[in-house]
Amino acid sequence: MRGNTVRARWATGVAGAACLALVLSACGGSSDKAASTPAANSAAIITAYGSEPQNPLLPANTNETGGGRIMRLLYEGLISYDGAGKTINQVAASIDTTDSQSYTIKLKPGWKFTNGEAVNAKSFVDAWNFGALITNAQLNAYFFEPIDGYKEVHPDAEGAKPTAKTMKGLAVVDESTFTVKLAGPQASFPLRLGYTAFYPLPQSAYKDIKAFGEAPVGNGSYMLDGKWVHNVNIKVKKNPGYKGTHVAKNGGVDVKVYTDPNAGYTDLQANNLDILDSIPDNALATFKTDLGDRAINQPSGVFQSFAFPLYQPEWKTANSKKVRQAISMAIDRKTITDKIFQGTRTPATDFSSPVVQGWSKDICGEFCTYDPAKAKALLAEAGGFPGKLEIAYNADGGHKAWVDATCNSIKNAIGIACSGKSYPDFKSLRDPITKVTMKTAFRTGWQMDYPALENFLAPIYAKGAGSNDAKYDNPAFDAMLKKGDAAKSPEASIKFFQDAEKILVTDMPVVPLWYSNTTGGFSEKVKNVKFDIFGVPIYTEITK
Repeated sequence: MRGNTVRARWATGVAGAACLALVLSACGGSSDKAASTPAANSAAIITAYGSEPQNPLLPANTNETGGGRIMRLLYEGLISYDGAGKTINQVAASIDTTDSQSYTIKLKPGWKFTNGEAVNAKSFVDAWNFGALITNAQLNAYFFEPIDGYKEVHPDAEGAKPTAKTMKGLAVVDESTFTVKLAGPQASFPLRLGYTAFYPLPQSAYKDIKAFGEAPVGNGSYMLDGKWVHNVNIKVKKNPGYKGTHVAKNGGVDVKVYTDPNAGYTDLQANNLDILDSIPDNALATFKTDLGDRAINQPSGVFQSFAFPLYQPEWKTANSKKVRQAISMAIDRKTITDKIFQGTRTPATDFSSPVVQGWSKDICGEFCTYDPAKAKALLAEAGGFPGKLEIAYNADGGHKAWVDATCNSIKNAIGIACSGKSYPDFKSLRDPITKVTMKTAFRTGWQMDYPALENFLAPIYAKGAGSNDAKYDNPAFDAMLKKGDAAKSPEASIKFFQDAEKILVTDMPVVPLWYSNTTGGFSEKVKNVKFDIFGVPIYTEITK
């Protein structure tokens, strides 16, 4: 969810990224009850942990995990991803190309939105054009950048007006066929099409897009059940007309909004909550004992870091990158992951995740290695840092312990005054970040949109990208991304993306911290609980 979501997005809570398989504890799984266990109730409602979505629920404007999980329940795209990250055709019957630049997409018949409208070629083309148009101010607009004509609807220059309302690279051929022409070859383009931004919209959405975001109509496994009760819950029920492979085996999901993962964990232990995907820090040492075979601890595609507002004066200086490198070297990642996270995190050695092809144990090198002496020398070389470093975090994600430990490590290693700055919830933290008014460093966590190295780079660090919250801008980095995009295959692109990562190491717009396991659990009332490679429960499979 580029972020609190389902796909890739800024991750809101403690549940997180992937760890190396060799250092993982045994993963939890669903608990097989005895044969005398009552049969599952196909109408039963699953209760699930959640957080308040930052924005109205629109596919092109949802880039955080709180909203992302709801979008995943309500919508189905051209493709989806299975638990291991492999693609499955859903609405798409075929996605064909001969040159990785011009694609013909044919749709399966019979798909409908829950208001009865047909899901057709226009449903996708109109939704993508809406998402890309700069005047619609959609956070996920950057995902459409590869499409020919994007620059006309979303110009780069600040304050520039679009010269077109639709992208010339999109064309409806007939009810079940549309074509996509990219500005240049991009072998990985089909892999992206399961991400939230590429979901279709019914024509009814455009009559009042604001109202639609409060009560979305989708084509997914579930449909909205009643109203979104802000800061309380969002309920969905099984969609009887769903045509894809993710048919719900339960009656629906009640996603409850929590501002404290400890409250969620207490409810889970009392069987008042069925699914939790955010074990609080203070329970990491005991949750596997507390929950037994109902505990989840497994790899997922999430990367944790903290970012710098590069638009603030202190981070614009010529030597500020050396300060950021020194700060990174002053963090004792191994001790923090061992003591606070109880082995559910692994120190980061690059900017991606061990679950994706192209992950590297060497790219960050000495700058992600704890070395107080070298950190002090580098800081001195940069002329020091006279100010105070604050790291902003959301209190509802359980981040206080690691932020405090990180600041203590920095203070002890290089003498920079450092402290955490708490925001009450994820939305409160994200608002000044997306408005580009954040004054301090701030925690960031990326939950991948699709299983590719490129997804950990372009959405977060490319100029103008929807989740480039640091406002990082390096033409050499962007050029390397383009070389990766133009490679003949996803495998061939890896070298270029790794070279792009090396540029990030030099500039250090964010400090890589660790890869997080998905840690969670489930109540005694449910079975068949599994989490996918994105770290998200596979809600449709859960029975009760």
